[in-house]
Amino acid sequence: MRLAAAALVLLTLTAAAPDLSGLDFVQRPGTLLPMTAPLRDASGAATDLARVADGKPLIVDFGYFHCPTLCSATRDDLLGALGQSGLHAGQDYTLAAISIDPAERPQDAATALRDDLARYRQPGAATAWHFLTGSEAALRVLQAAAGFHARWDADLKQFLHPEGLVFVSPQGRIAGYQFGYENTAAGLRRNVTLAAAGLVAPAANPVLLLCFHFNPLTGQYSFAITKVLRLMAGITVLALGALLASGIRWRKRRERIISD
Repeated sequence: MRLAAAALVLLTLTAAAPDLSGLDFVQRPGTLLPMTAPLRDASGAATDLARVADGKPLIVDFGYFHCPTLCSATRDDLLGALGQSGLHAGQDYTLAAISIDPAERPQDAATALRDDLARYRQPGAATAWHFLTGSEAALRVLQAAAGFHARWDADLKQFLHPEGLVFVSPQGRIAGYQFGYENTAAGLRRNVTLAAAGLVAPAANPVLLLCFHFNPLTGQYSFAITKVLRLMAGITVLALGALLASGIRWRKRRERIISD
């Protein structure tokens, strides 16, 4: 059903695509993140990733709190999967949801954090989940080190950016990445475990979600899921082809049996 729906949506993507060049996660395993880049927590207090991590594996989620498309949905998926992972917030990991919008303020982070804590009541989350904002300079440094590339679209007044997670070791090194919409409990547990041991995970699947909004005025569809839709549509075509080929072989076999 999902594949069929994806194929149907893909057929509607007839408008010219906007320039999405350079919107990617360039995987940089082993790279040291600038853990002391200045940020603000949801209360407005000065902080940085070193204090947020507190010597534990760190999950970094780049997005922004007023995102009209996928940011909140992928964060929901992440928080739900964490609740099923067996990982204990504040003991096994800490989480940094970092706004890529320098115009967002601690109040925006506080609202998003309060809503998420109310919906995902996980022990330790109140002190282990950190929703952070920062200056353009600090955010640029962090994103560059993580290989995260985003761009502001002046026409749509929103950010075009990839979706994914960065796993950081207690020493501040990038241990791995996880891309896509459906974060699994097993995948999170594996990446956090590797980060805790200071190990680097194999390169993640490069299929990315791009967060990008549908514009009803111009008729241009959202490219938040275009790459995934293309992949799913390709899989659907292959599956249908295999089914058709199987049907043809069965019919020929039946005709031979009847003729004999």
